[in-house]
Amino acid sequence: MNGQNRKDIHPGLVVNIILKKDQRTGVKTRGIVKDILTNSSHHPHGIKVRLMDGQIGRVCDILQK
Repeated sequence: MNGQNRKDIHPGLVVNIILKKDQRTGVKTRGIVKDILTNSSHHPHGIKVRLMDGQIGRVCDILQK
């Protein structure tokens, strides 16, 4: 599942995100969603979230519901 739809993402979800600094390389960071930062219902590059450890990035994969 990709992370382009806000309705698919909620706090507590395990996801892979791509941090701003890793956008060129595509390196993924795994974590648990704390906050959803994107207000729109859809974003082509992925919904922006804050993880429990404070890192911010766009969701590329939803790993666990």
